[in-house]
Amino acid sequence: MSGYIVLGDWGTTRLRLFRVENGVVTDRAFGDGIGTPGIVPEAVLRAALGPWLAAGAPEAIRLCGMVGARDGWREVPYAECPASRDDWFAAATDLTLDGVPVSIMAGLACADADGVPDVMRGEETQLYGALALSPELATGRHIVILPGTHSKWAVIEDGAITGFRTILTGELFALLRTHSTLARGLAAGDAGVEAEGFAAGLARAETGVLSALFGARAMQLRGGKTPDWALGYLSGLVIGGEIVEMRAMLGGAGRVTIIGDPRLADRYAAAFAQGRTAVRRLDGDACVLAGLS
Repeated sequence: MSGYIVLGDWGTTRLRLFRVENGVVTDRAFGDGIGTPGIVPEAVLRAALGPWLAAGAPEAIRLCGMVGARDGWREVPYAECPASRDDWFAAATDLTLDGVPVSIMAGLACADADGVPDVMRGEETQLYGALALSPELATGRHIVILPGTHSKWAVIEDGAITGFRTILTGELFALLRTHSTLARGLAAGDAGVEAEGFAAGLARAETGVLSALFGARAMQLRGGKTPDWALGYLSGLVIGGEIVEMRAMLGGAGRVTIIGDPRLADRYAAAFAQGRTAVRRLDGDACVLAGLS
């Protein structure tokens, strides 16, 4: 063994590996996603590790994400909420690759008050990483949001993830942009005009998303607005609608934590600013590494 470990996020579309020595990332490697047709996980992992293996095998490999899904390398059952970081680590599945210990981390599962289930696989790593990076999250009740294709709102209470909700905000926006009559084929150009549309969408979200969607087209036909404005409007509408819908979970919290892409985090921060809710931001990669370490 050569004194390093490998931490990885293996999602549907790509594999990201981090070589870590004495707590410091010294190199990165990439490979095909676990959802690639005909993939042989062992071969993909060996190929990605290739240059590092020349200097010796890692002490251990720890992977999160869809690698543990039903169609992944090895299905790992979900850990049930409430789940502490220790509970999550205990739920991992262990195997070996050429004699090297490999741990595939579990996803999390919960149910709402009506018994409707929800799941996540990969995002939990960032949540536990947030706990490691922000010790103040370990006591009391906190809301952590992971914006994206499927936004996650998680409740952390005294260091354990007690529940979460999934909102298809990003996927809905992508569908509206690529397949609807509202914005199909539109591409953003003028950031200032798009920002104006975003602010208008946020304001309209308060009265309901479905009844406001067609405004993106009508305002171009009759209101003198541009495609840039319409894209911003739709973005503001779906993000604002997400926050309006999730206010019950937010409760009286005066602050939320957002993990993810800086540009997307900017939009959520702007939306929360309207309600005078403070935002703490954490880097997604830093949270992945802290969660797996």
